[in-house]
Amino acid sequence: MPFPTGASSAARRPRGGVPGHRPATINAICLDIDDTLVDFTATARQALSHMIGRDDMWLKWQRTTDEHVAKVVAGDLAYEDMHRARTKAFMADLGALLDDELVALLERRRSTRLRTSWRLFEDAVPCLDWLRAAGLKLAAVTNASGAHQRTKLERLGISRFFDTVLIAGELGAAKPDPVIFHTACALMGVPPEETLHVGDLLEADAVGARDAGLHGVWLNRSVDDARPATGIDMIESLADLPELLVTEYRTPALAAAVPVHGEPLSRPPELWSNISSRH
Repeated sequence: MPFPTGASSAARRPRGGVPGHRPATINAICLDIDDTLVDFTATARQALSHMIGRDDMWLKWQRTTDEHVAKVVAGDLAYEDMHRARTKAFMADLGALLDDELVALLERRRSTRLRTSWRLFEDAVPCLDWLRAAGLKLAAVTNASGAHQRTKLERLGISRFFDTVLIAGELGAAKPDPVIFHTACALMGVPPEETLHVGDLLEADAVGARDAGLHGVWLNRSVDDARPATGIDMIESLADLPELLVTEYRTPALAAAVPVHGEPLSRPPELWSNISSRH
């Protein structure tokens, strides 16, 4: 059956038609978690609003979060202390000097709401199914600071897809540091040049992966007007990833499934069934 056309011409930079183009071999895929597989921003914003009773402080919360996560990654703050320290600092910036007991109460309210609201993007499981059926090794690579990411993957039913999970707060290195990308490749037993990384952040994910010797793909769900940098592919949905892999790269498992003389691809059917429902 023909491959479903998921990616528009604007969603990626076609290279296959360029004379002399030699597709790179891909044996492993790294995927960011939050806002790539999991609709984290929407649920985290709802949880923050639930904690403080307003929905206009998200950007300030993000800045405070980034500051405290950086301290965890650097080893200057214990992960188990980070959430309450962040909430206390955030509230202090709003002019509310709260005691530790009230801060703990507010943080429990926020985190409980967050844990019960996690949701996958609709394209996440079909894409993961396809990648696994294609015989590719998979790693989840996240800049999160704690093991709660593993709990999140378990609760959402997708931990089974991954050969390894790399968490910045545990490793002591965060994207775009090459260390986290190279560690993921080493754990999967696949060299960087045969590994492709997909994430929603252009610089930390796609450019960081490219600069570390991997192939970087920017997942631009918001169809941001920014254009990807040199050597970066762009997709607008994870449903576009299989087509990108087939048309712009070489994956040994898929190559083995393609008949000679350009005959229509009919085996193995499981490689195609999970993404056809998008159309």
